[in-house]
Amino acid sequence: MILACQNISKAFGTDEILKNVSFHIEENEKAAIVGINGAGKSTLLKIIMQELSPDTGETILAKNTSVGYLAQYQDVSGNRTILEEVLSAKADIIQMEAQLREMEEKMPLTEGEELNQLLDKYNRLNHDFELRDGYAYRSEVTGVIRGLGFTEEDFDRPISELSGGQKTRVSLGKLLVTKPDVLILDEPTNHLDMSSIAWLETFLSNYKGAVLIVSHDRYFLDKIVTKVIELFQHQSTVFMGNYSDYAVKKAAIRDAQLKAWYNQQREIRHQEEVITKLKSFNREKSIKRAESREKMLDKIERLDKPVEENTDIKIRLEPNITSGNDVLTVDGLSKSFGSNHLFLDISFDIKRGERVALIGDNGTGKTTMLKIINEMIPFDAGEITLGTNVHIGYYDQEHQVLDNDKTLFEEISDAYPNLTNTQVRNILAAFLFTDDDVFKRVGDISGGEKGRVSLAKLMLSEANFLILDEPTNHLDITSKEILESALNQYTGTVLFVSHDRYFINKTATRILDLTEETVVNYIGNYDYYLEKHDVQMQYVPSAPKNIQAEAKSEAGKLDWKQQKEEQAKARKKAAKLKRTEDEIAEKEAQVEALNEELNLPENATNSAKLSAVHKQLTELNEKLEALYEQWEVLAEEC
Repeated sequence: MILACQNISKAFGTDEILKNVSFHIEENEKAAIVGINGAGKSTLLKIIMQELSPDTGETILAKNTSVGYLAQYQDVSGNRTILEEVLSAKADIIQMEAQLREMEEKMPLTEGEELNQLLDKYNRLNHDFELRDGYAYRSEVTGVIRGLGFTEEDFDRPISELSGGQKTRVSLGKLLVTKPDVLILDEPTNHLDMSSIAWLETFLSNYKGAVLIVSHDRYFLDKIVTKVIELFQHQSTVFMGNYSDYAVKKAAIRDAQLKAWYNQQREIRHQEEVITKLKSFNREKSIKRAESREKMLDKIERLDKPVEENTDIKIRLEPNITSGNDVLTVDGLSKSFGSNHLFLDISFDIKRGERVALIGDNGTGKTTMLKIINEMIPFDAGEITLGTNVHIGYYDQEHQVLDNDKTLFEEISDAYPNLTNTQVRNILAAFLFTDDDVFKRVGDISGGEKGRVSLAKLMLSEANFLILDEPTNHLDITSKEILESALNQYTGTVLFVSHDRYFINKTATRILDLTEETVVNYIGNYDYYLEKHDVQMQYVPSAPKNIQAEAKSEAGKLDWKQQKEEQAKARKKAAKLKRTEDEIAEKEAQVEALNEELNLPENATNSAKLSAVHKQLTELNEKLEALYEQWEVLAEEC
C-alpha cells in the first residue's frame, strides 16, 4: 500500500461533500476516481495533497513516497521557453551533468593523489548520473513535449505567450518527467488532441509508479485503470476493473438493489392484504394471526429506494420534418488562413440518418469546417450543397450562439416566443435549471451550464441536421450517456466534432479523419477506425453470426416455454385461493344461519334440535379453521 484514505469527510458549511470516504492504492496500481460534477472528486484530490484539511479522517502515504499533482487549472508564468520550463524539472540531473563537465575539465590539470580523489568522486557521481538516466534525460524531455502535441518549432516559445490549455500541457509534461512514486492527475486529457491522448495512455500504462486519475474520458480510463473509486451521494465504493467493468457492475448492483426494494414493497403490500383479510374473518384465532403478522411486519428493516443523483438532464431530439436522402454534399472544398493551409480540395457527402464524426489533431481545421458548413465563415474554393428540406441545428463549443447579457429564461423565451412561461421553465428544469437559476445571466454561469443551455435550444430547434462542435465538453459522465442515448434515438442526421473517443464509439456510424489537408473515410465507429487505421492492431474473430442467431433463438424458446409453465402454475394457485375464499364465505354464511336458528324462540326448549345445531356448528368451525390455515398458506404462495 502506497496511499490510503481512511474515513475522509468534508463539508463546506451545511453542504456535505464527502462522508467516510475510504480506499487505498497499491504500488504501480492505476486507479480512477469517478462521479458526477460536484461529487467531490477535485476536493478529495486537494485533501490528499494537503491543500485542504478534512473535517474527519486521514490520508496516509508510505514512507519516503514522492507525489506529483496536476490540478485542472495551471498558472505557469515566467520568461522561460517551453523546453526550459520542462527541463527545469530535471534541475538536479542538469546540476550533476554540470559537475561532471567541470570535473572533466579539471582532470588534465590535476596530478597524483588529487587526481585519484577527483577520479573517485567523478566515478561515484557518474554512476549515480547513469542510474538516474542522466544520459537520456534530454531525449526523454523532448519526447514528452512532442508527445503532448508540441512541435519542435514550439520548443522556444515563451510561456507568457501560451494559452491556458497550452500551459496545462507544459505543466503535465514537467510533472511526467519528474517520475514521482504517485502521479495524481485531475482531468489530464483536457486540452489534448487524440494523438496526444493516445500517447499519454501508453505513457501512463507503462509508468513505473502508481497513478490516480480524475477524468470524464471513459475510453482513456478503459485503457489505463484497473480500479475505479466511485463517489456517489458523498460516499465511496471501490470497483476492480476498468471503466467498462465498473459501468456493468454498477448497473448490476443498482438493478439488484432496485429489485430487492420492489420485492420488499410487494411483500409488505401482500402482508398488509393478508392482515386485512384475516381481521375481516373476525374470529379470535384469525385476529391473533393478524396481530402476529403485524408484529413481524413492524420488525422488518425497510430498504430505501435506490436513487440516482439529481443530474439527469432530459434530452429528446426529434426533427420537425424529414429531409431528403442527400443531406450535405461537399465538393473540392479548400480553406487557408494566410500561409496556414488547413485543407485542400476536400470532397465528401452525408446521407440522411448518418451520424458522422469529424476527427483529427488540433489545428487541422475541424471547427473551421463546421463553421463553413454553417455559413459562419467563408471558404476559399469548392462548393457546399445542402439537400432538400434540410434544417440545421448548430451547437457551438464556444457558445457564441448565446447572448451573455440575457437571463437563461430570456435566452429560451426570446428564441422561441410561442412557448408559455411554464413551458420555458419546464424546458430549463429538464436541463437542471430550477427556481431562481432561470434568472441568472448567461455571462455569469459556467461553461458546463452554458453547454446545457445550448443543448436545450438545440432540442427546441427540432432540426433534422445537427452540427455539433465538442458537445460533451464540460458534461459529466452521466450527462454524456444521456446525450449518447438521445443521439442514437434521433431520426435525423448528425455531423459532430469530438475528442471523446468513447462518445464517438457509442454514437458514430461513420468517421471522417481530417489529416494532412484531406479527409479519409471510415465506415464504422471508433473501434473500427482504430482497427483499419492501425495496421498492428489484430482482429479477433467472433462466433459466426448464424451460430449466434441459433443459440439466441434456442435460448428464446426455452425462456418462452419456462415462462408459460410459470404462468400456468400461478393461475392454478390463484384459482385455488379463490375457491378457498368462496368456500370460507359459504361456510361462514352457514355458521351465521345456524346461529340465527339457535336464537329462534321455538328452539329454546327443543334440546334435540339444539344438540343437532351445536354439532353442525362445531363441524363447520373445525372446517373453517382448516380453511383459514389453507387460505393463509395459499396467500403466501400467490
